[in-house]
Amino acid sequence: MVVPRARGRPCGVEVGKRRTRWPGPTYSRGVPGASGRVLVVDDNKVIRQLIRVNLELEGIEVVTAADGAECLEVVHQVRPDLVTLDVVMPRLDGLRTAARLRTDPRTSDLPLVIVSACSQYEIDSGLEVGVDAFLAKPFEPAELVRLVQGLIARPLGRVHGPEDAEPAAGHAGG
Repeated sequence: MVVPRARGRPCGVEVGKRRTRWPGPTYSRGVPGASGRVLVVDDNKVIRQLIRVNLELEGIEVVTAADGAECLEVVHQVRPDLVTLDVVMPRLDGLRTAARLRTDPRTSDLPLVIVSACSQYEIDSGLEVGVDAFLAKPFEPAELVRLVQGLIARPLGRVHGPEDAEPAAGHAGG
């Protein structure tokens, strides 16, 4: 459902079950009792919904973007505690998005998780740009939740070694 431009909301960001828009500089919608806010970036709507539902069931607020370019447009407005990124997306892929987030002082310590097929190239490239963790598709929803909650709860500072950022194996999802 597309909602007309609403006050204080960036363009094209999905919150809850509808697409909302925020032209203002800050994310103003609060969710009482939320244990964190995650920006889910994937060009596949089904995957975005799968991730959203599993995180929201655990009390985590979820905002979505359809690709890396949209992520960069809204990340400062939604102020997430963590960003999940698919690798293969139109306009701007997940690895280049991660690199741009790392070079921006406002997002340089933001936890980043690659949720993708996780080839060795993706893992190596992700580690080079400072990705914190990898979750292989298809994934177990419980593994997604555990990984996200762990990264949101940890103190600031990125994971630097592959021993701390190994791909998580999984079976369900897509």
